[in-house]
Amino acid sequence: MKNTRLANLVRTLLAVLLIVFGAAQAQGQKPAVKTAGTLDLSLNKPESVGFSSERLERLHALMQGFVDQKQIPGIVTILARHGKVFDCRAYGQRDMASGAPMTKDTIFRDFSMTKPVTGVAMMILWEQGKWLPADPISKYIPEFAHLKVFKGVDAAGNTIVEDFLHAPTMHELMTHTAGFTYGFFGNSPVDKLYQNAGVMQSKSLQEMIDKLAKIPLLYQPGTRWVYSVSMDIQGYIVEKLSGQSLPDFMQQNIFKPLGMKDAGFFVPAEKRNRFVTLYRANEQGQLVTEPAGSRFGRDFAAQPAMPSGGGGLVSTAEDYLRFAQMLGNGGELNGVRILSPAAVQLMSSNHLAPSLLTGEFGIGLQTMRPGFGYGYDCAVVFNPPEADLPDGQGTFFWDGAAGTWFWIDPTNDIVFIGMIQRMLGPSSPNLEYLSRSAVYQALVNPKM
Repeated sequence: MKNTRLANLVRTLLAVLLIVFGAAQAQGQKPAVKTAGTLDLSLNKPESVGFSSERLERLHALMQGFVDQKQIPGIVTILARHGKVFDCRAYGQRDMASGAPMTKDTIFRDFSMTKPVTGVAMMILWEQGKWLPADPISKYIPEFAHLKVFKGVDAAGNTIVEDFLHAPTMHELMTHTAGFTYGFFGNSPVDKLYQNAGVMQSKSLQEMIDKLAKIPLLYQPGTRWVYSVSMDIQGYIVEKLSGQSLPDFMQQNIFKPLGMKDAGFFVPAEKRNRFVTLYRANEQGQLVTEPAGSRFGRDFAAQPAMPSGGGGLVSTAEDYLRFAQMLGNGGELNGVRILSPAAVQLMSSNHLAPSLLTGEFGIGLQTMRPGFGYGYDCAVVFNPPEADLPDGQGTFFWDGAAGTWFWIDPTNDIVFIGMIQRMLGPSSPNLEYLSRSAVYQALVNPKM
């Protein structure tokens, strides 16, 4: 009898020990999970978030190699997972003539990385019930009520137009499918009309709208994807619906709440010493400064008369990390909510029909194709294997004309910011996608 009770006691003690030991093991292997909505800017160990320090050296070597080869003057990269920065580097020079080193607080021209910021401004107004995706654009811009669509040219070279089959919608405006173009990426007769009218050289957003109202759409709304002035039009709508200038709206509703200290549409005098020099490659492939009077050579010395929602912002890498991490957190950062998770989901979901994902449409490094589409003001990888990319499902991102790039991977909870200032061209190195390979090969414990 005693032996039986003793055996039962031993079995009970062993079971308790196994439970305690298992709990301790589980505690030791607990995944590194962020506190909801936060961003930790202190430099954390890569291993604490599932990355290999040794393998991250490949990313560093890749970036440094382009600087050493004089293909890129300087670079700043930031990598975060679970809201924790674990890799942040500055490479090369901010200005080649003076030898000023690149620093982590350097101010960059964001160019088209402005577009997702304008998209967030629009989604703030969507949350306020001020527009719906199905609304015709002309509901907010009456000047567009009688737009025509380009059909061709006659024997004398005159433009032939037709009525649109349906009025272009806000949904189409948010996705580059409304019928607009840019004027300097294409050679169509409509692009030439944009150039002749000086659409992007307008003295105000209202003047830009007035010019666009007189130019036909390039195609029937919804039938093509063409990179366009759509986000500049959105900037006008933000002003009209909010009653504020676009810079003031973004400052009040995005930059200040997120702590984006240097983000804006110009670089004030006291910050000019941190403003990076802009470069391009000449015919010999050598880096030269972008001419001050060129299309992209604005000096950003004062608030612009026509703030560009498509390409007018400047920021530091940290500023943009704060913005991107907010989206990665489902609209919140450090206790401040900018958008709801539903708004972020709507913005970061693919909205293009399969007929537009054929590889026929795209811009720069981005091609709309199976698995790779477009949301509201940003590209979306909704099926990574189909798109031949290592990203997690639902990764959304964009880039800028001077080589800046970022991505937000909600599946792996990764945010990456890359900043350079070399105008993209045929000879530009593909840092955007090479960096993806270098980042994901270093993610050795994705379940953490």
